[in-house]
Amino acid sequence: MTASAHLPLGTHLLADLSGVDAAPLRDCAALESLLRQAAIEAGAQVLHGHFHSFGAEAGVTGVLLLAESHISIHTWPEAGFAAVDIFMCGAARPQVALDIISTALAARHRALHTARRAPPGQAIAG
Repeated sequence: MTASAHLPLGTHLLADLSGVDAAPLRDCAALESLLRQAAIEAGAQVLHGHFHSFGAEAGVTGVLLLAESHISIHTWPEAGFAAVDIFMCGAARPQVALDIISTALAARHRALHTARRAPPGQAIAG
């Protein structure tokens, strides 16, 4: 990990994915695998994960703790909806992770809110 990976500068993405088929939003193991793949391809280091299914026909909630911060997902299969939260600092690329997740879930619509995170007086490039 480079020194820049330790700076408290990062990007926080809040994405609402809708128009998603119900089946992938119920599959706890597949969602964990997807988020792990997205984190790794975005250049992040996964430290720990915890995912929970609310039942065979219900949604999933899950989080990956990253050295660079976190990725979480909460799903509502009955509504074809997933809320995804990605915060990464350092050299990690949160947009890459979001694109992988959104594409894999075949979301027909995506609403995105982006926040640049930094202490007062610190500028974030990009």
